[in-house]
Amino acid sequence: MKPTLPPSDFDPTHNPWQTLSTEPKYENPWIRVREDQVLNPKGGPGIYGVVSMRNKAIGIVPVDAEGNTWLVGQYRYTLNEYSWEIPMGGGLLDVDITESAQRELREETGLLAAHWTCIARLHTSNSVTDEEGFVFLAEDLTHTEWEPEETEDLRLWKLPLAQAVTLAMNNEITDAISVAGLLKAEKVLANR
Repeated sequence: MKPTLPPSDFDPTHNPWQTLSTEPKYENPWIRVREDQVLNPKGGPGIYGVVSMRNKAIGIVPVDAEGNTWLVGQYRYTLNEYSWEIPMGGGLLDVDITESAQRELREETGLLAAHWTCIARLHTSNSVTDEEGFVFLAEDLTHTEWEPEETEDLRLWKLPLAQAVTLAMNNEITDAISVAGLLKAEKVLANR
């Protein structure tokens, strides 16, 4: 398939929104919420609620020499349901994302990886949050001590990467970073 270009009048720097005022509404160690009074692209007045994240979202797809990966299961309070996901967490804005990924993989799975590849940069829900996420492929794995955080009641599931991708394709894995990460990891590995 031959790649196409955006329309000739496309300007990615043009912002059709006008911010009239901004008011902070809430903040905690993880998020800030603000309400902006705006003029929308057609010039009409409105409000826009924005959730600003205080961390980068970090996801890791660990893959061993046999093609297995690890999922982390936990009950997600916001969804009121159990969720199987790739290992993930938050990385402080002023800390290197690879360093944050290494920490999260060790904490959530007890795995270390000798080879790291950033395979995705994504925005998790760009209509309401500025959250930026990164997904890493972690390879050449070794085991160390598992160190889940106090707020985590985690279960680990080692399974073939292909099976994890099938779970994502069948909507049994619904976390956006996990779905994107698993699909990208499968594609990256297939193209080697």
